[in-house]
Amino acid sequence: MFTGFTDETVDFMWGIRFNNERTWFEAHKEVYLTHFYRPMCGLADELYGFMLEKRPDCGLIRKVTRIYRDARRLHGRGPYKESLWLSVEQAGEQWTARPTFWFELMPEGWSYGMGYWMPKPATMAKLRARVTRDPKTMEQLTRKLAGQAEFTLETQDYKRPRCAAPSVVLEPWFQAKSFTIIHQDKLTEELFSREIVARLKTGWEFLLPYYDYFATLDGDPDPAAE
Repeated sequence: MFTGFTDETVDFMWGIRFNNERTWFEAHKEVYLTHFYRPMCGLADELYGFMLEKRPDCGLIRKVTRIYRDARRLHGRGPYKESLWLSVEQAGEQWTARPTFWFELMPEGWSYGMGYWMPKPATMAKLRARVTRDPKTMEQLTRKLAGQAEFTLETQDYKRPRCAAPSVVLEPWFQAKSFTIIHQDKLTEELFSREIVARLKTGWEFLLPYYDYFATLDGDPDPAAE
């Protein structure tokens, strides 16, 4: 059972930021395993179990990232990540193109939410087409999102919208080529106890209607073929 992260967790993250090399990591590997990786796996297991109860037929899996960077993509950075994240998502090779729930812990703070790492252009085209066919559903979801304080919508936008939105409320979805619904915070006390488990479960449950909406987009007709 997850019981919380520790001061050693935070010390390790800062340590790897300023000592990102093999000798330091190997000397502190047991701290990493005991205070960072294993607690993150415990948290992932609890959240995964919760989501399986909510969506037992969605084919969900859980992942915890490795601390080792891909040697092909170091780009002058050290061989280790200074943060870890967990995710709950549908199984598949192109997981970055599917909506994903996540939690990430970093030296300065933490974040969680739901969104896409790299949605396919066709997926975003299907989103715009669905919203155009039925603007009311997404207007309700967008207003519900705007009416709470836990999450914000963050988008990476096209230089020019692909087409006109049915209403001002829906414009962000027509400008976005990717998006996340995210909460970001500093290193709050709840991280060091089981309080964070309840916070994440409540947040992810709020996001389930959004996940259901986006997770079914792949089954929509391709607008380019119509």
